[in-house]
Amino acid sequence: MILMENILVKKPKLIILCGPSGSGKSTIVKFLLEHIPHLALSVSVTTREKRESEIHSKDYFFMNEEEFLKKKNSGEFLEYEEVYPGRFYGTLKTYIDELLHQGKNVILDIDVMGAIKIKKYNKQTLSIIIKPPSLKILKERLLKRQTDTPEHLAIRLKKAHIELSYAKMFDEKIINRELNTTCMKALIMVQKFIEKEY
Repeated sequence: MILMENILVKKPKLIILCGPSGSGKSTIVKFLLEHIPHLALSVSVTTREKRESEIHSKDYFFMNEEEFLKKKNSGEFLEYEEVYPGRFYGTLKTYIDELLHQGKNVILDIDVMGAIKIKKYNKQTLSIIIKPPSLKILKERLLKRQTDTPEHLAIRLKKAHIELSYAKMFDEKIINRELNTTCMKALIMVQKFIEKEY
């Protein structure tokens, strides 16, 4: 006779990837989604304007500030942040719960403060922060993208400094010196975490 309590079950888990803009985390998330079966991306809600190339419900759930604040006030967000003045981002509880119910592991590409909130909500969560070798190198990477005004670049760098100050609160830290190597390190970390049985 097999006792059910002796059977180890792999439950769906949450993986959080954080890092300042320009750290390479979006590329790493894409790499993980391509190489790990049954891994789903959590699509965030944002109040920022939709870019021409973006698709609603695939890249983000786009909504206006009034809609966002209504959902916030009714407790529908697992986490939310005003990442930049007047620009809100959040993760819907129902969306995450549905993905977990489907048996999928979920990866979240979110803000540092949001990551800390989710760690408190779900203990089966791996948090990884991607760090640049230095803020100087991060600035050089952002300048190469040529997507920011000097004012916006200054805001990004100030925010990066704040985000990196929370690195000690993450389970794992990877310094992204070379992107391919960083992708492989993240892959090994995430696969090991998913395979862990509870």
